[in-house]
Amino acid sequence: MNDSSDARLTKTDEQWRQLLTPAQYRVLRSEGTEVCGTHPFNQEKRAGTFVCAGCFLPLFESGTKFESGTGWPSFFDPIPGRLETKTDYHIGYARTEYHCARCGGHQGHVFEDGPAPTGLRYCNNGEALRFVPQGEPLPPLRE
Repeated sequence: MNDSSDARLTKTDEQWRQLLTPAQYRVLRSEGTEVCGTHPFNQEKRAGTFVCAGCFLPLFESGTKFESGTGWPSFFDPIPGRLETKTDYHIGYARTEYHCARCGGHQGHVFEDGPAPTGLRYCNNGEALRFVPQGEPLPPLRE
């Protein structure tokens, strides 16, 4: 991250509830997941940028999106420095979970079964993202 994107965004639980939809809150702040195949971003094919739905930090460029067949938007490479990872044991075995580096919002899990050049699959919840079509201005980072 650079410039104002370096600043961590910290809000209370009540502030997040006021800013996010219930579905966004469940995913971003409670590490939930949406039902497979239900979010329109799984079919999004336009050029543009996917930003964190919590703080609007750009996370993925559309050129790194691919059809994984999983039912969730998938990417093979994030914008450098925009994600942080941790090990998640919620389903009984270790998985690598990733979050927005600015607000800590849960995005999804990364797996080692993606396409070249990285071999990675960032399996993202659509509710955790906002799409900005190419040519439109990115939203200012949420304060």
